[in-house]
Amino acid sequence: MATNRLAQETSPYLLQHAHNPVDWYPWGKEALARAKHEDKPILVSIGYSACHWCHVMERESFEQEEIAAVMNAHFVCIKVDREERPDVDAIYMDAVQAMGLQGGWPLNVILTPDAKPFYGGTYFPPRQWVSLLEQIAEAYGQQKDQLLASAEKFTEDLAQSESRKYGLEAGDPAVVYRTEELEAMFGRLANGFDRKRGGMNKAPKFPMPSIYFFLLRYHQLTQQADALDQAKLTLNQMAFGGIYDQVGGGFARYSVDAEWFAPHFEKMLYDNGQLISLYTEAYALTKEPLYKAVVYQTIAFVARELTNAEGGFYSALDADSEGEEGKFYVWTKAELDAVLGSDSEWFGDYYHVKDEGNWEHGKNILYRTQTEEEFARRQNLSAAEVQLKLGRAHATLMQTRAQRVRPGLDDKVLCSWNALMLKGLTDAYRVFGEADFLNMATRNAAFLRSRMRNGEQLWHTYKDGRASLPGYLEDYAAVIEAYTHLYQATFEAQWLREADQLTQYVVENFYDAEEELFFFTDARSEPLIARKKELFDNVIPASNSVMATNLYFLGQLLDKPSYRDLSDRMLARVKKLLLGNGQYLANWACLFTYRVRPTVEIAIVGEDYLSFRREFDQSYFPNKVLVGAAAESELPLLEDRYPQDGRTTVYVCYNKACQRPVYQVADAWAQVEEGNKQ
Repeated sequence: MATNRLAQETSPYLLQHAHNPVDWYPWGKEALARAKHEDKPILVSIGYSACHWCHVMERESFEQEEIAAVMNAHFVCIKVDREERPDVDAIYMDAVQAMGLQGGWPLNVILTPDAKPFYGGTYFPPRQWVSLLEQIAEAYGQQKDQLLASAEKFTEDLAQSESRKYGLEAGDPAVVYRTEELEAMFGRLANGFDRKRGGMNKAPKFPMPSIYFFLLRYHQLTQQADALDQAKLTLNQMAFGGIYDQVGGGFARYSVDAEWFAPHFEKMLYDNGQLISLYTEAYALTKEPLYKAVVYQTIAFVARELTNAEGGFYSALDADSEGEEGKFYVWTKAELDAVLGSDSEWFGDYYHVKDEGNWEHGKNILYRTQTEEEFARRQNLSAAEVQLKLGRAHATLMQTRAQRVRPGLDDKVLCSWNALMLKGLTDAYRVFGEADFLNMATRNAAFLRSRMRNGEQLWHTYKDGRASLPGYLEDYAAVIEAYTHLYQATFEAQWLREADQLTQYVVENFYDAEEELFFFTDARSEPLIARKKELFDNVIPASNSVMATNLYFLGQLLDKPSYRDLSDRMLARVKKLLLGNGQYLANWACLFTYRVRPTVEIAIVGEDYLSFRREFDQSYFPNKVLVGAAAESELPLLEDRYPQDGRTTVYVCYNKACQRPVYQVADAWAQVEEGNKQ
């Protein structure tokens, strides 16, 4: 079978296209040089391995000899994995949106030979695609000057600084952040709530974890019941819905409807890592058993299906198997009857199974509308009996499902997404105390350090024993955050030192002193037509908001005023934007909550320092940092701190002022509560 240049790549998405008749290049100097030498426009097609419509366009167009012939004749064709090259994707996504077109994937953009965009779009049916390419080729031959002028204009727009584009101005880093501002921010966000089904009032529905992290923090700070109610409604409905794999655990990328019912079946590592953290936090606050079950099931899914032999985590599972979306996950009533026998009736009642199917082609998506306890009461059973019956049924269905053709696995390891999962595992360990969670976390942390570190730098991607592509800001920010959390779970200072080293590198190589924000790309990386900054929190928090939060907490943990000052400058820069509309700045809003009241520093010194840490983490209080050691440590917050009278001792401090030492966690919490009122 013939291959193209993509056969030499490691990205599963690029390898999917290695046998296309299209003369694909990966993004790089060779393709760009050819375009200039032959004076041909460049066709950049961007997607990712779990993208359903990317597969459709490949089957319909890129695998067809006659369509490939048109592409090869008139264009230099470049395939990009957006997960490997988020820098390239961000530039050309912005370009398409600047053209007034809807963005999405597959993203197809036409560039001049010097990589400047002049036309683009997403999915095109085959006939329309060929017609469009022929028209562009004709226009490039006859109206090149106009196209080049258009491309220059789009490139000027892309190169515009974020401060100018969004009206960001330097603010006072010493500004006082007020509860009233948070209340106004919450009020504007609340206008968009779906009060019946959770989430925001629109479809499709994405999990958007940052929004619900903010609601939990806002509630903890203000005791506003509405914030907690909306967070709980959303978490409940997601856990009940088809977006959650009721049999095997783990969340799909989004729901195509407003009910969380019909998922787009791809499962992404980044969603599941963040949602483990979110459900863990919600459990710490509410002690709701559903949230604990979701955390345990989702971690089991990741361990079973997304973990490699070295402790790294794979990127994604495809939505499709055997060319059909969701086929691996859905069931006919007849299949369930055959597999479950007499248990099929109550199981079908619990998961709303219909003879004719509740979805497409007579198939059923399993979803529920009640807790196990509520169902148990209806069935005149105990909750324990229902859990036992469900456990048996799920195990049986998992065995059956294992015989099916599995969805495609994107087995590349992405640094930033691994760090999100590392943080999720660490957070879960801190609350639930499961040794297996910590083992997975420390194994992954060691993997990131040994396989994805290149001296001072991080690598972005790893596959088949090979790391490649210099890390982006998202990689550094996520790893720094994960290591900071891992330190506070284990009190192993190595992780704090790693976080500090990476932070110093980021400040030296990513920071824009003029705009007081960080570029997405390293100063040492390949220059593109624009150097962008990521400001807005989406399904993954913006790398700048994560970095600002890292600087704040590392400033506390390491007593580095320069870090805290830099964080304050970043937050002051985006404050006006944040106060205007927080929906896509929700992680920035979380940082805002930490600045309304002082962050408490809790130092634990003595033989029982780890058991004290476990006791502290049973309560929900996000605006804190924990340090601990068996004896005095070199860490600034542990200097001159000793066990008093041979007993494990807790020191509670705010703004460099400490309370009297205490010997019980309950007494320390009393000091925290008192200090939080001031």
